[in-house]
Amino acid sequence: MSDTSLLLALGNPGPKYALTRHNVGVMVLDELLARASATLTVHKRTNTEIAEISPGVLGPKRVVLARTREFMNLSGGPAKALAGYFGIPPARIVALYDDMELAFGELKLVTGGGDKGHKGLKSLTKSFGTNNYQRLRIGIGRPPGRQAPADFVLRPFGRAERDSLPIIAADAADLVEKHL
Repeated sequence: MSDTSLLLALGNPGPKYALTRHNVGVMVLDELLARASATLTVHKRTNTEIAEISPGVLGPKRVVLARTREFMNLSGGPAKALAGYFGIPPARIVALYDDMELAFGELKLVTGGGDKGHKGLKSLTKSFGTNNYQRLRIGIGRPPGRQAPADFVLRPFGRAERDSLPIIAADAADLVEKHL
């Protein structure tokens, strides 16, 4: 087993979804990539995009930063393939994802737990065969009024929220770096 950590951003591919609430994990990944002066490259074998970070750059050990090239709800297969390729056990994986149960900008780093209806987490848990992986929950708040949750997460952030995103991404990246 590897002592490498995998930081996996959950989100949807393509420019249509880049600034949506569902892609806030990818925004945090982008902050970590900038800090490491790294860029993602396609890892065709696992249908993911990755950057391998040497020990001492983001933490004391080697880190693989990644995002799948699949939609959120199908991220488990590529994530399992990537973890298998690098020999990373689920306990050394940190999923970065949007969480409607937390207020906008609130962050929580937890291990295990249920998926609370989050289909990306459901896909990971099913593929890994366990929920014993770490999660950085990034609060996006609840949908207003009676708006459907699926519509809410696929919409772009509002102007005031967008202005706060760089600070939230930096705070989330700080939390991850301290954890590594």
